[in-house]
Amino acid sequence: MRSLFNMIAVAGVLMLVPAVYGGKPAVKNRKKGSSDRVKTERAARARLDPAAINNPLTIEPVGPKSRGSALVRAQILLDRARFSPGEIDGQYGDNLRIAVEGYQAAHKMTVSGTVDAATWQSLNADMQPALVPYTITQEDVSGPYEQIPNGMMEQAQLKSLGYQTEAEALGEHFHIKPELLAELNRGKDFAKAGEQMLVPNVVRAQAGVHAERVVVSKSKRTVTAEGAGGSVLAQYPATMGSEHDPLPIGEWKIANVQQNPVFHYNPDLFWNANPKDSKAEIPAGPNNPVGVVWMGLTKEHYGIHGTPQPGTIGHTESHGCIRLTNWDAEDLSHLIKTGTPAILEE
Repeated sequence: MRSLFNMIAVAGVLMLVPAVYGGKPAVKNRKKGSSDRVKTERAARARLDPAAINNPLTIEPVGPKSRGSALVRAQILLDRARFSPGEIDGQYGDNLRIAVEGYQAAHKMTVSGTVDAATWQSLNADMQPALVPYTITQEDVSGPYEQIPNGMMEQAQLKSLGYQTEAEALGEHFHIKPELLAELNRGKDFAKAGEQMLVPNVVRAQAGVHAERVVVSKSKRTVTAEGAGGSVLAQYPATMGSEHDPLPIGEWKIANVQQNPVFHYNPDLFWNANPKDSKAEIPAGPNNPVGVVWMGLTKEHYGIHGTPQPGTIGHTESHGCIRLTNWDAEDLSHLIKTGTPAILEE
């Protein structure tokens, strides 16, 4: 198996002389109080409240510039519905917008990219809690954890490419950015067995069917598993192609599916490879260059696969292959099989 994967503003200040009554700058105080209230209200909207994240009555619109509990709830529910927002990060970005648009289109709603009242009504039909308690196990803290070098030749010397920290492992298991997980669990020690914490409930129900085809859209930056009649079984944000290694547009098929693959590195296939590199086998593991699963295409050297850097999905380029988060790649691997058509389109 081979792959082409590689990888102050100056503010103006207006000086005003306040109206003074009884020796107190009344107007200035009113403005300061108003400003403080606005800041407090904004902070309250951005604050993460587990009870609010779990509230099935949430109808607060989520769109550009949104932050806070409602946004995190939307990301979790979309993930569970298999309209993946990528890494749950508490931010409204392209991945979340694409997930919302895909969900709305699949459910025959007005496609706006904003989680509006109708979209909330549909999402909130899932009554399972968005956050659930989790107890850190001895296995979670045992690892082993070790820092992984960037160079391919150095990586080839390792026995495996596992997680580097407990936070990284937990983040990947629960589809969440480690920093956001820490924010949800302030004061908690991720390296302490028995520690109680709250995590996203991202267990996806068994699809029960295989996809009839996989569609990779360059313009939408998505990978979609389609069922009978073009129904959407799952949609995932993806990174694909670059100027040097464009996405191979065309109709292909899934040639093979390999779980926990070894990466066969050939520097001759990479335009920016270190000239000192030689062919090498990069050991398996979640930090392997192709992640935890490889779905090869009948187009030689190309495939759909995971990544050791979930936060880059949808934001960077690849060496021609199609990258998903590890958890989305794993999910897709159970929806397809050898011979499933793979349509790569503009």
